[in-house]
Amino acid sequence: MPFRRLLLPLLAALALGACTHAAKPVPPPAIPPPPPPKLKIGLALGGGAAKGFAHIGVIKMLEASGIHPDVVAGTSAGSVVGALYASGMDPFQLQETAFGLDESKIRDVRLFSDGLVQGKALQDYVNQLVHNQPIERLKLPFAAVSTQLETGQRTVFVSGNTGQAVRASSSIPGVFEPVEIRGMHYVDGGVVSPIPVDAARQLGADFVIAVDISAAPGGTNPQGMFNIMGQSITIMGRELAKQEIARADVVIHPDLSGIGPADFEQKNLAILAGEKAALAAIPEIRAKLAAREAAQLAAKP
Repeated sequence: MPFRRLLLPLLAALALGACTHAAKPVPPPAIPPPPPPKLKIGLALGGGAAKGFAHIGVIKMLEASGIHPDVVAGTSAGSVVGALYASGMDPFQLQETAFGLDESKIRDVRLFSDGLVQGKALQDYVNQLVHNQPIERLKLPFAAVSTQLETGQRTVFVSGNTGQAVRASSSIPGVFEPVEIRGMHYVDGGVVSPIPVDAARQLGADFVIAVDISAAPGGTNPQGMFNIMGQSITIMGRELAKQEIARADVVIHPDLSGIGPADFEQKNLAILAGEKAALAAIPEIRAKLAAREAAQLAAKP
């Protein structure tokens, strides 16, 4: 009996030792490296009246290349395209809308006022297309840049009536009536910010792609009131635009020579010019995005 009492604990100890010896340590699960930080991409769409159709071509090529802007800022014509894009329209819907546009329906002529065009028709047209959604309820953060007439200050609309903000951003002085909002009056954003890079930054963009549809005066006398006014604003804003686009990461310059600010019938050529310029810029955009993301990842502790 004493022998059995000693034998049982001994056998148990040997069995436990064997189990312990046989068990192999399990390595901890591999932790995958963190994904590169996502940069918030901003799109800054400049003004240029009928040349603004080029923005549609730019957006088409960006999306086709897998580059999807997270925020959009627009000045004048850029605010029209930007608002529709921010509302959720894809590039082909934008193009379809452009081809279906009857310019006469958004030009509500009014004589003996502060402008030949009231602009209410443009406001209603934009609101109809965005289903009367205010800016803060659009699918992408959006900013429309305008100029406060009383003070000359740049005003960035990031909430409120979408169509009214676009109208304010697009009210070319002398052509459109100034827009009254809460007791102040607003005119075209191109007077102070022809290419709204800074507004895109205000929306939180880490990486800004600017689209410059302005052009140097071609040495010819523009014909027609809209062409004269458009070229005058372009001349005034050229130096201002140079300063602001210097703060962009990439600038796309569609070749719109031969297309005037009032040449709405050449929308197809403008869209094509935007496509070509954006396609040429894709390698630069990808390289700079990759470099910025790598630098951001390396800077993390």
